[in-house]
Amino acid sequence: MYKALQLIKKIIVVSFFAILLFIAFCEYQVNQKGQACYDDLQAIPANKIGLVLGTAKYHKSGINLYYKSRINATVALYKAGKIQQIIISGDNGSKYYNEPKTFYQDLTKAGIPKEKIFLDFAGFRTLDSVVRCKNVFGQEKVTIISQEFHNERALFLADHFGLEAIAFNASDVPFSYGIKGYFRERLARCKAVLDVYLLNTQPKFLGEPVIIPQTS
Repeated sequence: MYKALQLIKKIIVVSFFAILLFIAFCEYQVNQKGQACYDDLQAIPANKIGLVLGTAKYHKSGINLYYKSRINATVALYKAGKIQQIIISGDNGSKYYNEPKTFYQDLTKAGIPKEKIFLDFAGFRTLDSVVRCKNVFGQEKVTIISQEFHNERALFLADHFGLEAIAFNASDVPFSYGIKGYFRERLARCKAVLDVYLLNTQPKFLGEPVIIPQTS
């Protein structure tokens, strides 16, 4: 009985450290792409397309601060001439939940012309958004717009799937506001690494190509 308990204890300890090692490996893989993230609006190179990664507009306490920051970042990039057209990619899993539509409404209210915005209703995951940007919307080079932690993961996926990308960091939220998101991101990074290196995960939907007109 004693030997069995000792064996179980060893298995638990080894498993714990194996999990920590895997998490650290995933962090390293994703963090390597952070060099292509920009905080400075003046320093970021211009691209034709901005890819906005969706999120819910509302949080239990009111407007989602992640959402608000992404709206502000997108408007700033467009008005500074750093992007010319915008793909909003998000979840539209039901008729009651439509991330691209809410972003579209608020971006047009902020002065971005409707004809400059294109909606991707099947961006259920960051992987879907990245792959669909390339394979459905026909883009080879984009500026991704989200918070830094999310941008790093998106750039990791973009690199794997052959989408040339840089990212603009929307302002982050207070740690106390985003603490759950911090821990979710650790899991999301592990899932991204597994998707790329082991599972060969593909988007839930692809579909017919969407043509984005050339700009002058």
